[in-house]
Amino acid sequence: MSSKAGGAKASRKQDGIKVVAENRRGRYDYEILQTFEAAIELKGSEVKSLRVGHINLGESYAAMKGTELFLLNANVPEYREANRFNHEQKRPRKLLLHRKEIDRLSVGVLREGLTIIPLKMFFNPRGRVKVDIALARGKKTVDKRETIKIRDWNREKSRVLRDRG
Repeated sequence: MSSKAGGAKASRKQDGIKVVAENRRGRYDYEILQTFEAAIELKGSEVKSLRVGHINLGESYAAMKGTELFLLNANVPEYREANRFNHEQKRPRKLLLHRKEIDRLSVGVLREGLTIIPLKMFFNPRGRVKVDIALARGKKTVDKRETIKIRDWNREKSRVLRDRG
C-alpha cells in the first residue's frame, strides 16, 4: 500500500525496508536522470513522527547551502507526545552524502540547470531513515501527455493479456 504524493500513513515493506512516503508527483513532473540514496539528519521527535507515517514530500526539494545539501520544504508534522521538545515542521534538514556525490549534484544544478527532488523516504533494514533523491529535469506538458499515453497503453495491454489467459 503506497502513499499519495502528500505522504499520508504508509508502510509498504519489502526486503526489510519500510517506505514512509513516496513523491509520486515527482516522477510525473520530472524526468529522472540519476538517483542517490542519502541519509538525513533528524531530531528525535521527527523520527517518531516518521515512524507513525506522517510526512509530506509533495512540494519539497533539495538545495545546496555552501558545500552542504539540505532538504527544504518537507513537512514533518509535530509528534503530539513530544510536548515542548517538538521540532519545527518545515525546517531545513541536512542530507548526508559522500563528497563526490554532492559534487556531482552541485554540477548538475549549477551548470546544467537541473533540480534535486526527493522521490521517497524510508527506513532501511537497520532502522535508519534514508531518502532517495534524484537529479531531474522538468518535463514540458507534451512530455507529461506522452507519459500518460504510455501508462494507459500498458494498463490496457495488461488487461487484454489477463483476459486472454
